[in-house]
Amino acid sequence: MSVELTKGAVEALINSPQADSRIILQLLNIRQLSNSSGPSRFRLFMSDGQHSSPSFLLATQLNHLTEDNLLKPNCVCIVKKTINNTLADGRCVVVVLDMEILQSAEETGERIGSPSLYDATGKKCSPQKPSSGSSVPASSPSAAVPVSSSKKNTTLSSPRGHEKDFVGKSPMKASPAKASKSSPSSSAKVMPITSLNPYQSKWTIRARVTNKSSIRTWSNSRGEGKLFSFEIVDESGEIKITAFNDEVDKFFSLVEQGKAHSSIVPCDDTGGIPAVLCDFVPIAELENREKDTVVDVIGVCKRAEDVSRITTKTSREVSKRALHLIDTTGREVTATLWGEEAEKFDGSQQPVVAIKGARLSDFGGRSLSALFSSTVMVNPDLPEAFSLRAWYDQGGYAIDGQSLTEMRSLGSGAKTNWKTLSDVKSEQLGQGEKADYFTCLASVLYIRKENCLYQACPSADCNKKVVDQQNGLYRCEKCNREFPNFKYRLLLSANIADFGENQWVTCFQETAEVLLGHSAEALGQLRDTDVTAFDEVFQKTSFTTHIFRNRVKLETYNDESRVKVTVMEVLPVDHREYSRRLLSNIRKLAS
Repeated sequence: MSVELTKGAVEALINSPQADSRIILQLLNIRQLSNSSGPSRFRLFMSDGQHSSPSFLLATQLNHLTEDNLLKPNCVCIVKKTINNTLADGRCVVVVLDMEILQSAEETGERIGSPSLYDATGKKCSPQKPSSGSSVPASSPSAAVPVSSSKKNTTLSSPRGHEKDFVGKSPMKASPAKASKSSPSSSAKVMPITSLNPYQSKWTIRARVTNKSSIRTWSNSRGEGKLFSFEIVDESGEIKITAFNDEVDKFFSLVEQGKAHSSIVPCDDTGGIPAVLCDFVPIAELENREKDTVVDVIGVCKRAEDVSRITTKTSREVSKRALHLIDTTGREVTATLWGEEAEKFDGSQQPVVAIKGARLSDFGGRSLSALFSSTVMVNPDLPEAFSLRAWYDQGGYAIDGQSLTEMRSLGSGAKTNWKTLSDVKSEQLGQGEKADYFTCLASVLYIRKENCLYQACPSADCNKKVVDQQNGLYRCEKCNREFPNFKYRLLLSANIADFGENQWVTCFQETAEVLLGHSAEALGQLRDTDVTAFDEVFQKTSFTTHIFRNRVKLETYNDESRVKVTVMEVLPVDHREYSRRLLSNIRKLAS
């Protein structure tokens, strides 16, 4: 196969970045540079058939071409994007940012033409600007003092462009320039994020902050320190920046999420800078992605569970909330928010939720978890959000979506296992070695209000019943102490029923308060001061319908065995969601 090289391209690339975006060159030789740390670097000897030059450097995101044994001497390549850099010794280097193999070395067979070595002596590299892709005019008023790589207190993770190959490369070391007191210089050259590489000594980027972390500290054998990170985006790509120690004090208050900056200088001219770059993965596609992959996902929050608190392995309490997301594929997935994001989230209006940088887990099938670096957006100003909102409101809400996440865990192995009360008895749930868990929709028939409240130890970690000493003090045998006060605790026994069966259940403090709609303390005060109002609370609860999530276990007391059902959670009935489940069951039975 005969291939025609782009004559004059070597000279053009070295001297003028405004070259054709489809430049065809032949690789004459390739050599790996010595590099003690970081990814491997490769020097390329390229030819256009007229001139040849060893001044080409392969960007690290293209290292897969050498690893796959595609980039070999005599192969013919299409060079799509380059950037010129001047090294410390004055030599010019053309960094190849994007290329593909047009013809393999085996197909080409030999050197094309008789190229002479291009003499670049005394020539300087042209301004740093990619040979293709977006760029920003040098005269932009929002450009700032260029960034110098002389300091080492800030880390920039490698740029991520629209192409997936820009993700996850090794970090570059640099330091943001000091914020100028006046307007940034209009003579500073503004570069696209995707053009950054380790061989640039000075550069300026203009971008918008899409995510900003809080300040974190660390302490180890080498000392103590602090850091914070933020993510920025421009029209070409995005990058994560981490600031350490003194840089934290300088820049934390200056960096504001949603605003555009240039060399850590706020910009007035933000035209053309996107608010955020997302590569959304359809929910149905998550089944085909590898575990622990970091993905962007968007969906309508059909249901948000209540905030719960868990204790980590380091004995730290953390808030969490599970969201049930659905998109136009008709598939659902559970996404977990943590900390402040979980506590502040409001899912009552079924908002569109976009999570940038969620980790995919295989826990319970397929599920998502927001990371420390994730960006959670509620009803974002994105085209995907608008189309998703329209789809859901115009009929998507009626779809009986199939979830990629298995039944939700309720702790201690509990799962959402829908049963009727007659199923519980006919299947003899709870009579094995371990407890069984089930969920049912039922109505309250009767609640025993006698002895439903007791006076408990006021200690935070003790709920034992106290003994009234008749002297103004209350004794807790467990704590072996006397207290001047007590706290009320609830212990309800209720009879619930569905269409075919009834069941006595036990509700402890938290579930009893949800069921009755009053705190134990408030009920205790009512019982002591207004018996009529106290009775009305129980009357109003009778014949109300709820979703009960229960634990069932066979227990033995005084040589008598009986099945005990304990309510673990009381939830309001989402009639639309429950009807969808019934319709799904009908279709399964009819098929």
